[in-house]
Amino acid sequence: MSLLFTILREVRDPRDLNARHDLGELLFLMLAATLCGAKSCVEIAEFAEDREEDLKEIVSFGHGPPSHDTFSRVLRLLDPAELSRAFAAFMAALRSELGLAAPKGVVAVDAKALRRGYEKGHAYMPPLMVSVWDAETRLSIAAARAPGGDEVKATLALLKGCTVTADALHCHPAMAEAVLAAKAHYALGLKGNHGPLFAAAEQGFAAASDLAVFETSERAHGRSEKRRASVLPVSQLPKPPAFPGLKAIGRIEAERTPGNGKKPERSVRYIALSKVLPPSKLAEVVRAHWSIENHLHWTLDVVFREDDARTRKDNGPQNLAVIRRLAHNILRAHPLDKPMASKMRKANWNKQFFFELFAQMR
Repeated sequence: MSLLFTILREVRDPRDLNARHDLGELLFLMLAATLCGAKSCVEIAEFAEDREEDLKEIVSFGHGPPSHDTFSRVLRLLDPAELSRAFAAFMAALRSELGLAAPKGVVAVDAKALRRGYEKGHAYMPPLMVSVWDAETRLSIAAARAPGGDEVKATLALLKGCTVTADALHCHPAMAEAVLAAKAHYALGLKGNHGPLFAAAEQGFAAASDLAVFETSERAHGRSEKRRASVLPVSQLPKPPAFPGLKAIGRIEAERTPGNGKKPERSVRYIALSKVLPPSKLAEVVRAHWSIENHLHWTLDVVFREDDARTRKDNGPQNLAVIRRLAHNILRAHPLDKPMASKMRKANWNKQFFFELFAQMR
């Protein structure tokens, strides 16, 4: 707990010197309330007021429980980069306390829209949060507003030996160079927005013969899906454009057959690779990437109700998004074998369990 407060108190306070409430305590209350199911500044303030007696063991409450206006103002004013750095420091400390080594294997980078966090009149352009996700431990290790800031770049620099996966939004030379500089490999989704390379990939696979293929087949919830993975070395691409470290292009062909009599749905995806992978390994890497959708983004939407969050002003949406990801990691790291929603309810109802969540960081 003291380590957590130390990290939170390193966040620079944007308010005047006469601010009544300690910033570190305010951030802790936001995190604690989110762990217990609070979704907005009003609910965070209600949590602080209703649990005041329990929280006095941690927080001073020298001026009583803060109002929802206080929480809202801090979220609007706080520099998101400050909170993102605290997030990264927290995760480094948490991994150390849990005895987890540096990330290895697949590390996914993906963006998620804060659907209701748009500025007034700009509903078509909600802010995006980029998360860096350890597919093995199912923990976020960095978060920042898109386009990825220094916090994401600093995290990539620590991923030696990993395979960094990302969708087409991140398939650009700067991303490839950042991954290579960390002595890691990349597997970056490739779409038509990278025209010359995408065209070379299509032409190369169309002309290729006797390609090794790895095929998987699954059936669940009344539908079936087949996937075929293949890899084409860059030497077999017709006039490939320059792209840092490019060694091969991977292809995933998918055919999904719904169980309602509809026609099969077919799709083809291409992946820029900095290492020539066997088709079976390509299928494994691509599948691991989607764990960020299934285990982070889905949880943020369904358990934390992120898509319904209406915080919109200034830096509020992205700061509250970082706090949700902190809460997600704390709940995920606790060893209780229960769904995350159950852990959240238990934290709200059970004082002992609530304190146990923070006991992971002594």
